[in-house]
Amino acid sequence: MKYLSDLLEGLPFTELQGSADVEITAIVFDSRKVVPGCLFVAVKGTAVDGHDYIEQAVKDGAVAVICEELPGHTADGADFLMVANSAVALGIVAANFYGNPSDQLKLVGVTGTNGKTTIATLLYKLFRDLGYKCGLLSTVENQVNGKVVPATHTTPDPVALNALLADMVAQGCDYCFMEVSSHAVAQHRIEGLAFSGGIFSNLTHDHLDYHKTFDAYLKAKKTFFDTLPKTAFALTNVDDKNGNVMLQNTKAHKKTYGLKNMADFKVKILENGFNGLLLNIDGEEVWFKLVGNFNAYNLLAVYGAAMLLDQDKAAVLVSLSRLSGAEGRFDALVSPNKVIGIVDYAHTPDAVQNVLTTIHDLRKGTEQVITIIGCGGDRDRAKRPVMAAMACEWSDKVILTSDNPRSEDPAEIIKEMEAGVTGANKKKTISIVDRREAIKTACHLAKLGDIILVAGKGHEKYQEIKGVRNHFDDREELEEQFKLMNE
Repeated sequence: MKYLSDLLEGLPFTELQGSADVEITAIVFDSRKVVPGCLFVAVKGTAVDGHDYIEQAVKDGAVAVICEELPGHTADGADFLMVANSAVALGIVAANFYGNPSDQLKLVGVTGTNGKTTIATLLYKLFRDLGYKCGLLSTVENQVNGKVVPATHTTPDPVALNALLADMVAQGCDYCFMEVSSHAVAQHRIEGLAFSGGIFSNLTHDHLDYHKTFDAYLKAKKTFFDTLPKTAFALTNVDDKNGNVMLQNTKAHKKTYGLKNMADFKVKILENGFNGLLLNIDGEEVWFKLVGNFNAYNLLAVYGAAMLLDQDKAAVLVSLSRLSGAEGRFDALVSPNKVIGIVDYAHTPDAVQNVLTTIHDLRKGTEQVITIIGCGGDRDRAKRPVMAAMACEWSDKVILTSDNPRSEDPAEIIKEMEAGVTGANKKKTISIVDRREAIKTACHLAKLGDIILVAGKGHEKYQEIKGVRNHFDDREELEEQFKLMNE
């Protein structure tokens, strides 16, 4: 049984109308989900303002309301609490409602443009392999010690997030590894959580449709580190030009990792092939299943975090050498006639460049690289021509196609991508709106030993068109075409 007074621990408020002794059955910030006895938190969102639904929420059974502005007349039968920022308040009361579960396990957050999913997933797999009960909160899926919980956002809302953490605590989890998106920081979704550590991977062009400027995007990432406590660690990629920026104001224990610059955790690439990486990691030579320079960074970040969490070095390296990465991240398959297919989530210019330069480093020199790439609708439009230009720079043939067009016309998205295709690159580029046809065409163009990269969607099992999610799996499509090659 929880009372409103129990949920106010650590929450500054300016005014209380009514009593804090009312019993609270649930916390709700979506007026459509109001249930009798709940606390309704009126949050000002980017599209909808919860303050417009306070009266309806009370009519539907909310017994208490947290808001930034009191309504013209406060409805009978509900207590009102006024705060400076409802989004911040939501995180704090949600944590209190679920018994502050992040205090009862070690919570490690991973932030950055690329690599978050792989780092968080590898940490989860590693610590489970080391014998711990763990939770995972990621773009691909959430897991509670092996039980899969579908993911709808990279970082869930505060209520769902604390409910998941409470479930992990109930299941006896020792650790939780979670992706921390820039949206989550800006929208205060991680407010009220106690982190034991934070990891920064890198920062490149992305999400400017939401943040508007790169500085705002940078600030969102940095805010996560600024709020880490003294008891936590802050592990950053020192080879990224923004790596040290993350450490400027943090109170946490500062540590670095890198391949190029002086760092606390170092790695050297000895061999890099389609079948894996041979690395000298912290003085030890180890073979890993993951491929590419970018995965050398990911593995080093995971290793460094494990050391900062007081794990045994030898056990960590042995376990890491057995692990595969996250689904849809440089996911390779080979056709009967030796065409190599790679499915990857790369959906930013930097991620596309990382994948294609990795392929370039691994190829023998005679095979073609055929890249299939699109850009999501209702997202950062500035990166569309840049993505196409990057694909052209590192590929022999490029097929521009549909990704998740959402509410936009996919043909118009492709036109914006085509603006980045100039000069001689026009001769090696074709546009095919239908993604299935694009994959089919790439397979028809491919010859013995060629490499097909299908970029942008990775683990996703759908394609969103005009608000409808239709089943679509890049790997499935590629596998189907590979089977037909053998017939």
